[in-house]
Amino acid sequence: MHCPYCLVRFYTMKLNIANPLTGAQKVLEVDDEHKLRAFYDKRISQEVDGAVLGDEFKGFIFRVSGGNDKQGFPMKQGVLSNGRARLLLSKGKTCYRPRRKGERKRKSVRGCIVGPDLSVLNLVVVKSGDADVPGLTDVQIPRRLGPKRASNIRKLFNLTKEDDVRKYVIRRKFESKTGKKNDKAPKIQRLVTPRTLHHKRQIALKKVNQREKVQHEAAEYNRLHAQRVKEQKNRRASEIAKRRSSRKGSSIKA
Repeated sequence: MHCPYCLVRFYTMKLNIANPLTGAQKVLEVDDEHKLRAFYDKRISQEVDGAVLGDEFKGFIFRVSGGNDKQGFPMKQGVLSNGRARLLLSKGKTCYRPRRKGERKRKSVRGCIVGPDLSVLNLVVVKSGDADVPGLTDVQIPRRLGPKRASNIRKLFNLTKEDDVRKYVIRRKFESKTGKKNDKAPKIQRLVTPRTLHHKRQIALKKVNQREKVQHEAAEYNRLHAQRVKEQKNRRASEIAKRRSSRKGSSIKA
């Protein structure tokens, strides 16, 4: 923000604070340069004492997780700069989603060092203080969806391999457009069933049969090859013997 009546420039930055323990988020709009100065020159994944934001956040520890500059370019981990850089990005890299297979594109990204040119700074609560912060630590926002993978469901409910995972799937209740109440559950992934075990055994048996077939064909080939080599040697030896005998006969006649 720029004041038209004075030569002092005020920076306004939004701090998006997320609390993983409660699932809540709180956005603070800070225009105090003294408070923001504590975040400058910090990198992504570095920690900051929350007391700099006031007594309300005394005892809190925040971790810098990202942000966007004034023009909306996102911060990228590993780019050691407090400005923008144009990087050639491919599939699997942050700040880029390819639309075609094998596609790469040069994109502008913001460096991972915090500066005054950011409009939003994302923070994650690492440690909470003694006092509750309204909208951040005093509410519990449940996750909309539960785990989908079988091993994650076992881990959540502390199940053994003998327990049936399908009985512990978290179902979600909702109301349709007609007003009818329904519930739905996710399809469990990596679920071990008799069909999957049978399929696994079939694949293993197929591999064993293929290996035995290859070994049998290799042994048969080696036997035929040795036989052909032996026949060729015998034929060569007989030809040499015939030549020698013919030479001896011609020398005796002479």
